[in-house]
Amino acid sequence: MKYILVTGGVISGIGKGIIASSVGTILKSCGLHVTAIKIDPYINIDAGTFSPYEHGEVFVLDDGGEVDLDLGNYERFLDIRLTKDNNLTTGKIYQSVINKERRGDYLGKTVQVVPHITDAIQEWVMRQAKVPVDDDGVEPQICVIELGGTVGDIESMPFIEAFRQFQFKVKRENFCNIHVSLVPQPSATGEQKTKPTQNSIRELRGLGLSPDLIMCRCSSPLENSVKEKISMFCHVEPEQVICVVDVTSIYRVPILLEDQGVMGYFCRRLDLPIETRPRKMLTKWKEMSDRSDRLLEHCSIALVGKYTKFTDSYASVIKALEHSSLAISHKLEIKYIDSADLEPNTLQEEPVKYHEAWQKLCSADGILVPGGFGVRGTEGKIHAINWARKQKKPFLGVCLGMQLAVCEFARNVLEWKDANSTEFDPESKYPVVIDMPEHNPGQMGGTMRLGKRRTIFKNNNSILRRLYGDVDHVDERHRHRFEVNPELKEHFEAKGFHFVGEDIEGERMEVIELDDHPYFVGVQYHPEFTSRPIKPSPPYFGLLLASAGKLQSYLQKGCRLSPRDTYSDRSGGSSPDSEIAEFKIPSITQD
Repeated sequence: MKYILVTGGVISGIGKGIIASSVGTILKSCGLHVTAIKIDPYINIDAGTFSPYEHGEVFVLDDGGEVDLDLGNYERFLDIRLTKDNNLTTGKIYQSVINKERRGDYLGKTVQVVPHITDAIQEWVMRQAKVPVDDDGVEPQICVIELGGTVGDIESMPFIEAFRQFQFKVKRENFCNIHVSLVPQPSATGEQKTKPTQNSIRELRGLGLSPDLIMCRCSSPLENSVKEKISMFCHVEPEQVICVVDVTSIYRVPILLEDQGVMGYFCRRLDLPIETRPRKMLTKWKEMSDRSDRLLEHCSIALVGKYTKFTDSYASVIKALEHSSLAISHKLEIKYIDSADLEPNTLQEEPVKYHEAWQKLCSADGILVPGGFGVRGTEGKIHAINWARKQKKPFLGVCLGMQLAVCEFARNVLEWKDANSTEFDPESKYPVVIDMPEHNPGQMGGTMRLGKRRTIFKNNNSILRRLYGDVDHVDERHRHRFEVNPELKEHFEAKGFHFVGEDIEGERMEVIELDDHPYFVGVQYHPEFTSRPIKPSPPYFGLLLASAGKLQSYLQKGCRLSPRDTYSDRSGGSSPDSEIAEFKIPSITQD
């Protein structure tokens, strides 16, 4: 097993996740099996209780793990399926060590950070690196480990120390360290500054880790003199200093790294069993990023949510929209609308904000209401859904978006003025959305309906069923506490509001569709978590098709550009030849 550790310096949020994913992508394109681990030094057990403003969205895995959004990048880039143990936090490590201490496993020893915590970290990494993540069930050959935060933080010290020991345990030819640093270019002088990188690497070396590759994040390409200066002060060869400049699309990063000889370096440094052959999988990335730069037609989607000030809150949603717009060859424009700005109160308090928000909503080609928690902004979302329904604008509601679509229909068509979710109004006379039986009150963490669950289609001519490739069922990931009240189902069905997908028991409503509307769909699950660049998620794909006015012709052609089978046989990606064959998406722009 080969281990590649990615650390970061100078600032957090420097792009370690994308670089770790890109390194994995290059290795995978050579036919190797790659897995990834993300280490977060915070004390939370998992990301489930975070506000999206803290670390961005909470990504959900098949096994119900609520994890850091970087695991979403790994899954999308490498087309693998990870488990909750691929996200390691200080909280998980301390919890496991304390549990062992209570059981008496340490036989009366004093339990200390070194060696007990550091040993637990190394054991966790070695154990998790062996878990198969591809569909073919083969044990991975390479594990990319991303250490969150910045070198020098107090909280990440035990992890750095663990890897200092680890490099000797697994031997030099099996361990390599990439350090991602920032090379700022102050506008006053316009010259690239290397001092932050020098300081960051001095600190890392002082802690016992020597970087093998220094990846410099910069706004313009590194000058040779700067490269040589970093090489001289940081104890590496000039070819070990890699320039990672800002690019138009993150799909360009693997190509950028490959062009600078990163793969050749890994082959020599880690003694990898690769014959140099043309890597077709990277051709796929190149084709995809070239295509995204060449798009001419535009399609705008209004994203109506409550965390719109911080786009990472909707990272997977935005990626799913990008994958779908790429598949129909349109340039995506996302209009972020804070749902609270659509509410009548805002008209009183800040009329300019109110009118701007409505102007954005009315001018968009399609409307998306993503998931969320809490009452703030829900009335604004209901106003947006009402507009989409009456104006026949393509609409997709995800999780809370679907529940609010049910509330909106109940209030304005069934004329139940008081209809609401018990999450927001426990006393409502018409509780159309109710608490779920699985919910465990009193404890917030890990108490939702989480992970991969099956949805059965009840209706043969459902649009979504056809978009999924006319299947009987789909397996998608969930994260919710509340759901549609099944007892009131008949009232909705009678008015043309259909629950076309339900869970296996038929108790939980999973998919809604509305008659006489180009595309009005709600899903209780989160389809964005399984969207891939080459296999866009069908609900989002349908929204983009409808917004671009192409849905009907696409359905009439028998869904020729089949978005994906939820678990494609080829998604293992161990043979890049099948991957590239799959990428030849027939263009549907010629009607």
